[in-house]
Amino acid sequence: MRKAVIAGTGITRFGKFLDCTLRSLAEDAVGQALNDADTTGDEIGMVFFGNAAGGLLTGQECVRGQVSLRHTGLLGKPIVNVENACASSSTAFHLARMAIVSGQCDVALAIGAEKMSNEDRSVPLKALEAAADQEELTALKQRIAPAGGGTGSVFMDLYANLARDYMDQTGISAEDYARVSVKQRKAGALNPIAQYRKAVTLEEVLESRVIAAPLTLMMCSPIGDGAAALVLMSEDYARRKAIEPVQILACALRSGEGDDAEAPAVAQAASAAAYEEAGVGPDDLSVVEIHDAAAPAEFILCEQLGLCAPGEAADLLDSGDTELGGRMPINPSGGLISKGHPIGATGAAQLVELADQMRGRAGARQRQDARFALAENGGGWIGNDAAAAVVTILAANVHH
Repeated sequence: MRKAVIAGTGITRFGKFLDCTLRSLAEDAVGQALNDADTTGDEIGMVFFGNAAGGLLTGQECVRGQVSLRHTGLLGKPIVNVENACASSSTAFHLARMAIVSGQCDVALAIGAEKMSNEDRSVPLKALEAAADQEELTALKQRIAPAGGGTGSVFMDLYANLARDYMDQTGISAEDYARVSVKQRKAGALNPIAQYRKAVTLEEVLESRVIAAPLTLMMCSPIGDGAAALVLMSEDYARRKAIEPVQILACALRSGEGDDAEAPAVAQAASAAAYEEAGVGPDDLSVVEIHDAAAPAEFILCEQLGLCAPGEAADLLDSGDTELGGRMPINPSGGLISKGHPIGATGAAQLVELADQMRGRAGARQRQDARFALAENGGGWIGNDAAAAVVTILAANVHH
């Protein structure tokens, strides 16, 4: 099987940009990525465009990629529109890698873009709600907010419900969740593209507005806009370029089995497949990006990804290992809580951060001598689990 590498990356700033369009965001990220990969649009063999909810957010359905890339010189290429909830662009990356390792093309482009900010706040909330099974939406809302006092955001109610369950199981407190946010905001303050670039104190997190107890505003990812793009190449093709490639050791996509109480969590299933393919384990990882749509996710996912033993996620945070400068920084980008979460762009953005880490380009966020990196990107909700998860493992290019 041929090997695929990341040859170039591009990312826009994340934030609320009411004047931007999905097209302007995508053009910016794609232009940067092609430039970084020393590549022209002519060389691209296939394009995979990840966008989760453009139809609901902007009214643009069916040909989102073609419309967004209309002025990039990429029309005429095979453009595949990829929609897989918050895992849309990591799924696009998964497909771009498949196109290269299967020999379909030598160069592929994976893009994630989302335009969420809206004068009417109900529009993005309604779009997010569409990532759950509509036939059981009422039952889901009743289950996670039985008193009928939901926040209006089904996913924040869901995360609050998971957070309370995890507190009951482990004895941790809301203060532990707040410490995750403090860590993420500290990293985000050093990330020039992050939506929030200000460090915060434990008190500020705990005293911010309650969204759904125990979650406060600063424990939740914000609504925003942004785009990220990655140029993938076959290893042979990349050798002819004046670039530093990043090795893709594994990329595993799985769907959740939330109706089966005995099935492993989808993040666990995807990571097990990725570890096996990559030939590395949790102990080998230098740096990690996980899908922290709300602060409790870091604890829950650390266990599901095998980064710590069950019930020991708070101890892992205590150890300092997962902070910037630690053994295995988690979310050095600031994570979704600080960097922002334009849903269809999130997976690609995680991979841009990790590619920068593997290439020594992360500035003040750099994990020294980083060798292996893991990204976990989840999306949607079915039954009792996320509907999709992609786990990708990257490696720094070893100079021979």
